[in-house]
Amino acid sequence: MTGGGDCPGLNAAIRAVVRKGAREYGMDFVGIRDGWRGMIEADGFPLTQDSVSGILTKGGTILGSSRTNPIKMEDGIRKVTDGFRKLGLDALIAIGGDDTLYVAAEMSKAGLKVIGIPKTIDNDLLGTERTVGFSTAFETVVDAIDKLHTTAESHHRVMILEVMGRHAGWIATLGGIAGGADLILIPERPFDLDEICDVIRKRHLKKKFTIVVVAEGATPKSGKVTTKSGEVDDFGHVALGGVANWLKKEIQDRTGFETRASILGHIQRGGTPNAEDRLLATRFGVKAAHLAHLGNFGMMVTLRDNKIETLPLDEAVKDRRVDDEWFDIAKTFFG
Repeated sequence: MTGGGDCPGLNAAIRAVVRKGAREYGMDFVGIRDGWRGMIEADGFPLTQDSVSGILTKGGTILGSSRTNPIKMEDGIRKVTDGFRKLGLDALIAIGGDDTLYVAAEMSKAGLKVIGIPKTIDNDLLGTERTVGFSTAFETVVDAIDKLHTTAESHHRVMILEVMGRHAGWIATLGGIAGGADLILIPERPFDLDEICDVIRKRHLKKKFTIVVVAEGATPKSGKVTTKSGEVDDFGHVALGGVANWLKKEIQDRTGFETRASILGHIQRGGTPNAEDRLLATRFGVKAAHLAHLGNFGMMVTLRDNKIETLPLDEAVKDRRVDDEWFDIAKTFFG
């Protein structure tokens, strides 16, 4: 099952689970359609080695996904358990981010045999150094910064790139460092708009252009997060987006420099997984199938010191924020 937002590498993980489990352990697999909603509706179909052939390079997920949250439903845990039984399952491998794996952890506590594979382009799960999807999204951001540089320099502009990152600014921080951004704004560190404008003014005395990378969840010290609408999903998340447009007006009004904003949005989620995501997803999938064979449930596969290890689900599904070490590296190149 895949839940939450799609990302590059999901199909590589699905392929690895099925190939390892079927070939070495004689397992049969069922693909659950559209995340936890599919579990509730007992909506599944056979997954064979033939059906996962050729999906390594495909983006998205052949299983479909949703943001359904059974925990908030009346009798949601029972409904998932009923779906599990109707499908005749022995165990469930849930591939998802903090929301999907939080539900998986709760289901595990309720007695369901679950194993988790971490995926999220935000890279914000505490239990693992990397999540499936982050590397490809990170490269997409770097490529966008490279392209913005030429326009910024040619027209002497301030160019603002908004990237994903609700609570954690890993995409903005690492993408900004690798792309040579002049300022990086992340949710972990509320920013001072006056200080930002001062940096831009000083920079334009010599360079005459500035690249700003901002995570969608970044906020000014005196303000609130910028949202697209008041809509809230099943996990209580408001749709973020638009902080770049707000910054564009504020910076241009305060400095007088021509300013433009670009919002990458779902482009970060799409496309073919890069080599690193294919390898990581494959390693995670193989390990997950092995855990199922051993009967080692209630665990999430993790990456630590480039080794695939495991951690109890309820310990793994906690936020992993950008630490001082990474942000201090980024600040070295501000201005």
